[in-house]
Amino acid sequence: MFIQIVWKTFLIFVIGTIILRLGGRKSISQMTIAQVVVMIGIGSLLIQPVSGHGIGYTFLAAFVLVCFMLIFEYLQMKFDRFETIGTGKAKMVIEHGQLNVKNLRMLRLTVDQLETRLREVGIANIEDVEWATIEVSGQLGYALKPPKQPATKEDIQLILDHLQHLSSKPVNTQPKSHIFTEINTQEHEGNQDGPKATL
Repeated sequence: MFIQIVWKTFLIFVIGTIILRLGGRKSISQMTIAQVVVMIGIGSLLIQPVSGHGIGYTFLAAFVLVCFMLIFEYLQMKFDRFETIGTGKAKMVIEHGQLNVKNLRMLRLTVDQLETRLREVGIANIEDVEWATIEVSGQLGYALKPPKQPATKEDIQLILDHLQHLSSKPVNTQPKSHIFTEINTQEHEGNQDGPKATL
């Protein structure tokens, strides 16, 4: 009987994980897939005990379900393949300002939906984005092209240091001559000792 309960709980975990994984990351926010499966499984178990064997078996099945989640999360930390199966990897959707249509199709994400996410974070043009990803949580990750990135405190400090360095240099206060100087002085600059230029 105990083995049957453990087996049923294991099936809830495995099949639930597969179904939610196939459902895509758009329906999953901050929790991992394994955590969502455990929450659904525990909710179902608390409403209807496994095979009608009473509350003791229900709590046992819930405990086993949590143990499977902890084991699976441990395997995700140790092995990259388990992480890929359980939670997936971030997908690149914009590269060097160009849409990655192949990954958009894999994520079942339309261009309009992607543009909505870009607008929500204050990006007006896809061409301004160097990289953009859809993370495992379904959130948008992005990096703007260098000319479009906002100035940091370090950038501003570098500009201030440069201006201070320039202001410390001696400034030539003598007014520069211009083409009207010749009319004022009646002499051609650079030819003051020689004869004036004639037409």
